[in-house]
Amino acid sequence: MSIAPVFHAEPEADVKAVRVHRFGGPEVLGLEDVPDPQPGAGQVVVRIAAIGVNPVETYVRSGKYGPRAFPYTPGSDSAGVVEAIGQDVTRAKPGDRVYTAATISGAYAEKALCSQQTLHLLPPYITFAQGAAIGIPYATAHRGLFHRGKVLAGETLLVHGASGGVGLAAVQLARAFGCTVIGTAGTEEGRALVAREGAHFVLDHRADGYLAKVMDLTAGKGVDLILEMAAHINLGKDLEVLAKDGRVIVIGSRGPVEIVPRETMRREADIRGMTLMNATEADLLGIHAAIVAGLENRTLRPVIARELPLSEVARAHELVMQDGARGKIVLVP
Repeated sequence: MSIAPVFHAEPEADVKAVRVHRFGGPEVLGLEDVPDPQPGAGQVVVRIAAIGVNPVETYVRSGKYGPRAFPYTPGSDSAGVVEAIGQDVTRAKPGDRVYTAATISGAYAEKALCSQQTLHLLPPYITFAQGAAIGIPYATAHRGLFHRGKVLAGETLLVHGASGGVGLAAVQLARAFGCTVIGTAGTEEGRALVAREGAHFVLDHRADGYLAKVMDLTAGKGVDLILEMAAHINLGKDLEVLAKDGRVIVIGSRGPVEIVPRETMRREADIRGMTLMNATEADLLGIHAAIVAGLENRTLRPVIARELPLSEVARAHELVMQDGARGKIVLVP
C-alpha cells in the first residue's frame, strides 16, 4: 500500500512597507511587515528599487486632503523591475524596467501592486532613482504647461521655484518645446542647477525687486505664462509682470494671498488652478507618452538631490517641505 505524498504550500514571505495608522506629523510613518502583493487581472507587481517623495504625500499624511481609510501605505512614484503579472496584462512582462505613475498598494515599500495602465518603460540609461523622480513632477509640469497653460512655442515662461522637482521638469519641457525660460531659485546652488537644466535666465527670488528684472528681460512686455509653486507668496506680484493675455497656473499654495484684480483686467489675464488629480486616464496616457519620448531623446533628465534609505522616511518628509530644493528626494528600500 502506497501513501500519496502531501505537499504544503510555502507561506508567502512578508515585505517591508511604510504604514500610516493615523493622521499626524512625520512621526506617524512606520516601517512594518505586510503580505507579499499578488497580481489580479490587469495588475502588475513591481519590485521597487527607488521611491519618489512628493509634497502631496505630506498633505495626505497630515489630513489636509480629508478622510481616508487606515492603515495605508503612501506614495505613487517609484521605479523598479516587474516581478509578476496577472491575467490580461499586455503593457509589461517580468523583468521589464519600469516607473510607476500610481500604485494600488502604495509606493513606499519593497514591492508595489499596480494597474498596468500606470506603468511605463524606463529607457536603459535612466537610473531607477531618476525613474522614481518622474511620476508626479513631470506629469504636473506637463499638465501645467500644455493642458492648463496652453503654452505656445516662442512664448516666454516664468517658473517660480524652478530648482524643485516640478520646476526642473517644467524648465526642461519648455526649453525643448521652444519657449524662452526664466527660472527662479533661492540659493546659488539652485540657480546654477536651473541654468544647467536649460533656463535662459535665472533670478534670485529672495532678492528685493527681483521681478523688475523680468520686465527688463522681456523689454517691458512681460511673460506669457507663469508656473507658480508658491501662490501664497507670489500671486499678487506675478500679475504685475504678465503680458497681455498672460496666464498664471497655480500649482502650489500654502495659504491665502491678496491680489489687485485690476491687474488682471487691463491685461485680460487668467489665473488658473491646477491639480494632477483632475487629469483623466486619457490625459495621463498622453502625458506619459510625451514624457517617455522626452526621456528617450534625452531632452528630459530627472535630477536627484538626495537618496535616503526607506527607514528614514520621516526625515524625507521633513526635507521635502524645506526651501532650497535642488532636485528630487528619493527613498531606497
